Amino acid sequence: MVPFALAGIAAFTVAGLILLLAGAPESWLWTCLAGALCGIPGLLTMLRHDANRKRRRALSHPEFKVTETA
Repeated sequence: MVPFALAGIAAFTVAGLILLLAGAPESWLWTCLAGALCGIPGLLTMLRHDANRKRRRALSHPEFKVTETA
């Protein structure tokens, strides 16, 4: 789900930049900003959920290896 959240944030950001350059109404720009900012907590939640799921899976299935990605 993380790629979908990143794609959504990117789409709102790109749309906002295009609308800004096109001279769109201000309310559309605020909508794009709100969409991008609302995606950030969702992304963080999904990242934490994935990390916890990997940790739980490693505890319940010893053959499952967790690799650190930094």
